[in-house]
Amino acid sequence: MTNRLAQSQSLYLRKHAENPIDWWAWGEEALEKARQENKPIFLSIGYSSCHWCTVMEGEAFSDGAIADYMNANFLPIKVDREERPDIDSIYMQALQAMTGQGGWPLNVFLSPDDRLPFYGGTYFPVEPKYGRPGFLQTLQAIRHFYDTEAEKLQTVKGEIFDRLQQRTRIGSSDLGGDLLQTGLEYSTGILSSRGMGPSFPMIPYAATSLRSSRFNFPDPRYDALAVGRQRGLDLALGGIFDQVGGGFHRYTVDPTWTVPHFEKMLYDNGQIVEYLADLWSAGVQEPAFERAIAHTVTWLKREMTAPQGYFYAAQDADNFATPQAVEPEEGNFYIWSYLELEQILTADELAELATHFNLTRQGNFEGRIVLQRQSSELLPETIEASLQKLFAVRYGASNLAIFPPAHNNQEAKTHPWAGRIPPVTDTKMIVAWNSLMISGLARAAVVFQKPEYFDLAAQAAQFILDHQWQDGRSEHAARGRLHRLSYDGHAAVIAQSEDYALLIKALLDLDQAALFPANFSPSRHWLTHAIEVQAEFDEFLWSIELGGYYNTDASANLVVRERSFDDTAAPAANGVAIANLVRLALATEDWSYRDRAEQALQSFARILQESPQACPASFLPSTGCATRFWFERFRQRLA
Repeated sequence: MTNRLAQSQSLYLRKHAENPIDWWAWGEEALEKARQENKPIFLSIGYSSCHWCTVMEGEAFSDGAIADYMNANFLPIKVDREERPDIDSIYMQALQAMTGQGGWPLNVFLSPDDRLPFYGGTYFPVEPKYGRPGFLQTLQAIRHFYDTEAEKLQTVKGEIFDRLQQRTRIGSSDLGGDLLQTGLEYSTGILSSRGMGPSFPMIPYAATSLRSSRFNFPDPRYDALAVGRQRGLDLALGGIFDQVGGGFHRYTVDPTWTVPHFEKMLYDNGQIVEYLADLWSAGVQEPAFERAIAHTVTWLKREMTAPQGYFYAAQDADNFATPQAVEPEEGNFYIWSYLELEQILTADELAELATHFNLTRQGNFEGRIVLQRQSSELLPETIEASLQKLFAVRYGASNLAIFPPAHNNQEAKTHPWAGRIPPVTDTKMIVAWNSLMISGLARAAVVFQKPEYFDLAAQAAQFILDHQWQDGRSEHAARGRLHRLSYDGHAAVIAQSEDYALLIKALLDLDQAALFPANFSPSRHWLTHAIEVQAEFDEFLWSIELGGYYNTDASANLVVRERSFDDTAAPAANGVAIANLVRLALATEDWSYRDRAEQALQSFARILQESPQACPASFLPSTGCATRFWFERFRQRLA
């Protein structure tokens, strides 16, 4: 028996279609039903490749007693954060205000009349553990609070709403002369610190730190190039990189970059490719960097590129060990037992592999092995041949050009795979994430003189330009509005600020890359397209009153309209947008772009001063605080 999510285009929502919970998708019908029945809304936000989202779906959301109580006392709504990052951003900010932390699945309880949150958390266990009550107990307590503590409920909601409103009304301020140096050094300092917890790529910080090496700031504490080199080595040598099949996992659970959370996200891979190419261009030319880029592009072509030319969104962390398995296992597709290695490789091959990778009989992940390199030199051909043997075991053949995606769990379990059962691939196209990969490929194409990288990027960009405009009216685009997603070639969901900003950057990066004589495809008027997309961005999402860009169109369903400035795993739209405006001004000599960039920068100046750790991308030397600096130099040169 399925629920209404069975008809959703979203893979994440469809994964919950067989839950006994009577899920609704976010929309006016669900919100109105909650108001009419005076039921608090249980809003659960996640994404298809999220490990703990998968765990909670198989536990709490599949439990009959929990479902019965949930259906009778709450209006449950599921949201795919990759479809609606605007909704996710608002309620993640609320959760962090309530608890001081966040993550996914993001589960919050909203009042039905105003959609304001009053309680929230991430993973809720079925039974009491980790110092938390069981989920049913939590639901009962929350419903009791909602029914009996009306005054306190209003107080909690009011405090949360005030916090959300404060983020939308950021006071402008002057840009001090030393602010640029402070912000850039802050990024380098954050990147150089090595804590005790998980390790994330943190590319917005890494990219900002690397760019700061141009300025020769006198602070002796931070050597930006040395810090950048170390981050590149962590990524290219660590278990976060799939040393056999290519592509980067999302992060590692440890400070030594050894054991990853195994999902592979397109947005991480695009940024890392660009960052490693930038390191190489800056003179940090470790052979491991070039190998990591090449293998990631091979993975992208083999597993993540649709026949139409765009890139898929993500691959799950979990996969089924056997067709008979009830639940998938985290990382099973990627890890090896020592016994397996002994069976696949000869004794000499295994001994040689152990001189380049950290191999022990006891393993480094639940008795099995995540491959992690020991040094960054060029791997011998014999080692690459041994890795190719492991590839053949995993994929069922060597040198595969195309490996078809498993679209869902059922397909993963029933397809006659020649090797291991792969993780499910979320095959939707996201404009923002495709744009990050386009930028990475364009940069790597220039740095390594690889026309095939450029062609792959151009192909994805052309798909977006040809297929992602429909419906709605725009004075700048007779074909309609840019749409964020594509499901099997069908556009869906109006684009948000990150889609506009990152697509414009990608088009400018293609335009710049096409200038290099490396037998690249001829220019397809990338700059012209960038100007057109920027005009639409300005028309619909520019804040005339405040400056900067709203995350999304105005909507009665959203409790606030945000202008996000803080970088997360990817750079914030406003930081990217300011850089784009500067580049457009220089490329076109239309100084109205410069004026808009300065206005946007001014509107976030107080945040740059008070919370430089929140917005590293706004400190990039080609953007952010350096806007005035670069324009003054440009004007002096003209004079």
